[in-house]
Amino acid sequence: MKEEAADFIRIDNPVEVGELVVSLTEPGAASIALDRAGFEPQPVVVVDVIPGECVVLDVTASGASVPQVRRAGELRLIGQGVDGMLSTPLLAVREWLDVDGRVHCRCDYPAEMKHYQRRDAYRAPLRLGMQVGVLVRGAAADKVTFQGDLRNLSLSGCLVDLPPNAAGIVEGAKLELELCFPNGTRFVVEAEPRHRDPDGERCVLAVGFAFIPTTQEQDRLLWFYVREIERESARGGAGEVSSLQPSALFESRADEPEVGLRNALPYATPMARRLARVAGYLDSLVMELREGNRVDPVLLSRAADRLLGLHAEDREALLFATVCLWHDPQVVQHAVAVAVRLVDIGQAFKMPRDLLKAMAACAMVHDLGKVLLPPEVLTAASRDDEQERSYREHVKLLLPRLESCHWLSRTVRDAVVKGANERVDGSGYPHGWRGAQLHELTRLAAVVVEVDRLGRYSREGEGLSIEVIHRRLTRNAPGFDPRWVARYFEHFGRLPVGTLVRFPGGEMGWVLGLDEAGEPGRVQLTGRREPPGEALGEIVGDDPLRQLGPAEALVSPGRKDAPYD
Repeated sequence: MKEEAADFIRIDNPVEVGELVVSLTEPGAASIALDRAGFEPQPVVVVDVIPGECVVLDVTASGASVPQVRRAGELRLIGQGVDGMLSTPLLAVREWLDVDGRVHCRCDYPAEMKHYQRRDAYRAPLRLGMQVGVLVRGAAADKVTFQGDLRNLSLSGCLVDLPPNAAGIVEGAKLELELCFPNGTRFVVEAEPRHRDPDGERCVLAVGFAFIPTTQEQDRLLWFYVREIERESARGGAGEVSSLQPSALFESRADEPEVGLRNALPYATPMARRLARVAGYLDSLVMELREGNRVDPVLLSRAADRLLGLHAEDREALLFATVCLWHDPQVVQHAVAVAVRLVDIGQAFKMPRDLLKAMAACAMVHDLGKVLLPPEVLTAASRDDEQERSYREHVKLLLPRLESCHWLSRTVRDAVVKGANERVDGSGYPHGWRGAQLHELTRLAAVVVEVDRLGRYSREGEGLSIEVIHRRLTRNAPGFDPRWVARYFEHFGRLPVGTLVRFPGGEMGWVLGLDEAGEPGRVQLTGRREPPGEALGEIVGDDPLRQLGPAEALVSPGRKDAPYD
């Protein structure tokens, strides 16, 4: 009898079971597995098969894993079949034997077998929060290495996100891929690039690889990795509680060096590199939302905690880091910048940590509903009435995706996510709230969001300098609470940290810190009008800074391939 399931066939015909068990006696064909997190398949030799009674295994090659098998008292026999993997049910170990110095065990004979079909075309996707780095190496002559992120994995290939400058290495040549799991497990395989998909918005190159014919051992490991990815994916999603044990492959080790796309990108400061992990989370969340998934409450909580931790270490370094994330889509840059500034001004007003965390989380996601809008609505040079109504639906599109975030204060969520686009004069959306209907956090968030939005390249053209933004909001902005406008600029200063400035002699620099009077106290000089990068030069302060003369704000340079609106 054969019973078909989603990805395997259960075989309980005694003759067929016997044939499959005998096939595992071939050299290198068999391994053992335990139903325990952290145990990877170990090689064994099937030395004897007594149909209907027992199977005798030589587990000597399993080495240090033998004590685990002894404690478990049962094992699963797995191996390579003609066109897929074979697996027995859990088999009780009846006896341990010492045969000429080798370790043997006698276990039950399987009453059935599962035949897992190769499913070469099936690719197990990594859900948000599952990080596997990939090292892509060129031919032996140059050994150029790029770091990327694994997107999905199958028995025959994988999809990897790489930096755009890796385009030259993936021109059809045979390459070496090394998959780097968080727990330190590494897997090396040769592969050929089959297709490339440049993603200008995310600033990545998605490359599909086909593995060059693999060995039996590589097949067994790939089968294991694919199933572990599937199992780990089945555990998660929107913070749901699962009875499945976590995969040891995804248990991070503090002593394991990070491998991944963002680890390879150039960042101007160490703080920017650390903040990039928050941006990376939001970048991945954008893809998750587009695929119809909800916001995972656990991952959002971790991202908010990370941001608060960075702020507690060095607020000015964090404020400057927000202008260093130019690799990311503008919607991600905007989300991070708003979150950092909300936390910073909230801290100045001595708001409690729980409130700051909720503010940070809401700010990070407040605008992500826009990625769910039709592209023609976002890219329209000017929107007609119907397109404008569609555009204003982005808040309502996002809210259902936050329903699983029970830890998130509903008051803060409504104030920041629902309210960031409302205006005190009733001209905002989506509800048209006015006056007393606006929460104090809504009034603050509206100012923070608008200041950042006006400084960015948009459908209307290049952004505005902070000095022009200040004049606009203080002189003729009836939609914004003048108290919070004044508090914002009093807190962040005339030339806030992260402002690109120019001096009378033509020198340019980035404001890194303010003095007690709220004026630039430290400036890092730069030779180019571009986002912070390799052109950063000397840091000046005190007398050398004063000698440069009064500074004027320039429009902050940034990505112009995807207007923010």
